[in-house]
Order: sequence, then structure tokens, then C-alpha cells
Amino acid sequence: MKDLYSVLGVDRKASADDIKKAHRKLVRQYHPDRNPGDASAEERFKEVQAAYDVVGDPEKRKQYDRGGLRGMAGGGGAAGGPGGPGFDTGSFSDILSNLFGGAGPGGGGGGRTQPRSTSQKGRDLESEVSLSFEQAIEGAQVSLSVPMSAMCPTCRGSGAKPGTSPKVCPKCQGRGVESQGQGLFSISQPCSKCGGSGTVIEDKCPTCQGSGATRTVKKYRVNIPAGVREGSRIRLAGKGEPGRNGGPSGDLFVITHVADSPVFKRKADNLEVEVPLTIPEALRGAEVEVPTLNGRKKLRVPPGTKHGTVQRLRGEGPPRLDGKGRADIHYRFVIDVPDTLTKDQQKAIDELAEVMNGNPRSSLFA
Repeated sequence: MKDLYSVLGVDRKASADDIKKAHRKLVRQYHPDRNPGDASAEERFKEVQAAYDVVGDPEKRKQYDRGGLRGMAGGGGAAGGPGGPGFDTGSFSDILSNLFGGAGPGGGGGGRTQPRSTSQKGRDLESEVSLSFEQAIEGAQVSLSVPMSAMCPTCRGSGAKPGTSPKVCPKCQGRGVESQGQGLFSISQPCSKCGGSGTVIEDKCPTCQGSGATRTVKKYRVNIPAGVREGSRIRLAGKGEPGRNGGPSGDLFVITHVADSPVFKRKADNLEVEVPLTIPEALRGAEVEVPTLNGRKKLRVPPGTKHGTVQRLRGEGPPRLDGKGRADIHYRFVIDVPDTLTKDQQKAIDELAEVMNGNPRSSLFA
């Protein structure tokens, strides 16, 4: 049996967040809606879902890490395998039961003839929106058109032609799993005929061709909160694809792309502005006018200000997404050195050089 971490492409020490991200990526890649008619993709999709059902659940993951499932691939008696240290037969049965709807080792529940109807949460979706710098700072309401799967209006999600209904799978008798003997244990896996649904469709719906879903486009008006930046993710709970068999809908994640401002640069929560100073202003100090998000203000430049010095206006930046007030604006002073000099400027610089004749580099050779 494949290692479940390998199925998801993560390390055994991966965080819950990393496991969730890997699962989401693989589900998007192998989802049947994106790979119609591709049996290998569908099989991979089921494999990924089964692996995530275990390692994505903290309690089941602990049981699996203790050896609750690993021993199925090897002989009995190995450490962590059947009969070895840490192997918990009860946990093993519980995990398979959760994975395959009640069929544990040995194909328990063999008398069951009703098809499985396990509810499934709908798929999460992502959509992108482009905003101007001003919209990102102030917040905005935008329109979104989101392609998604929806319940087929003809068959109401059953996949069967109107007037007919899915039949109990003759191979698994509606259990959704089939068992294969291996040593002292049997391996339960999704039924090869019905794919784990417990039913087969003899007369497919002409609209959805048996999938129970059709493609549609939903339109939303989304409120973008003030203070978003490039790559912010806004979660709209329950706005993803509808669930199956009564399961909850997935979520919609809106990714923001923000246009650059010619003046303000985003630095984490704050904004930064480069403020050019002339050489005389940097030397003797000055009062300069600077832009803010709400007009202009004056800053006092101390005498002897160096290139790259930063002054901060607290609470003048964009709103913080956590609701804790506003961030800051940082003003970085840069000395504006002309590329060429007029005769008068050259004369003034020569006179300045005569009176300021110290060597600032002398300390380099002390």
C-alpha cells in the first residue's frame, strides 16, 4: 500500500497547513471536472482524497503515524506493522471504516445492500480581481464572474435520465468498496465498477452525461476591504461549488492584484515615499512639503540630514486589515545630485570645497 504522505507529495513532518495546500493543489489538478473521461486522473483523484482523509485529520494522522495502516503493505510482525509494536487493530478498523464507509478489514458489513450516500463538501474556488491603488487603499465593490460546476437541472444531480434512477452496484452490492485478501488481512478499496459511489447509472442524463453537474457562471458583487495589497486572499464562505449529497458548499477565495502608485510604494503594512532634497536643504535643514493619502503635510528636515534618512508619520498609512487602526507612511530623504553644473554652480561648489576642507575618509586608513 502506498505511503499516504507520498500520495500527497509531502514529508512526514509536514505541517497541517502544508498538507492542506498540497491536497488543494492535487484536487484542482486531478478533479474529474477538469479531466473528463480520464480514468487515470479519476483514480488519482480518489487516491488523493483517501490519503487526505487520514493525514488531514489530526487524530487519524496520529493513528497512521503509530502504524495503524502502514503494515498492510508488508509482512506481519514488523515494527509498526500487523502484530508489531504500536499496531492497533481497533484503530486500523476505524480508519478503514472512515475511509470506505463502514467496510473494515475482512469486508465487514457484507450484508449491506443500500448504496452509499456520503455527503461531500463542494470544491473551493479561486478568482482574481484587479484594483487601482486607490481602490486597494479605500476599499471597493467589484463584480466577479466565476465559472463553476452546479447541480444538473435536468436530473437534479442524480446523473440518471429523468424517469430512471441509479441502481445498486452489482459488484459491491452498494457498499462502494471491494476487498482483496492479503495475508491475515484484507485490503478494502473503492469499487472498480462504481468508483466508490455504491451505484451505477444505466441510462445517463442527456444534459450532464451522468456526471450530475453542469458548468455555469455565477456572478457576485464582492466587497473588497480597505487596505488590501498585492496577493491578499479574501475568503467568501460557501460561495464555491455546491456540495454533493447534501454536503456544504465550498469557499471562494478572491486574490487581489493592485496597480502600482507613481508616488507611494508598499512596504508590508506601511507606505514609503522618496523625498528628494537639494544639497543646501540637506546641509542647513529645511521645511519641505510631502504628499499623504489625504492631501499634503510639511516635514522639518534637520540640518546635516544624510542620504537615506527616514521620517515617519504615524497612523497616516493604509487601514490595517486586522482592524487595528492605520499603518504609517515612511518618508525616505534622498540627496538630489545634479548630473551637470552651470558655471555659477561650479563656482559655488569650489568655494564650498575650500571652506569644507576636511577629509571624511581619513578614518578608513587609521
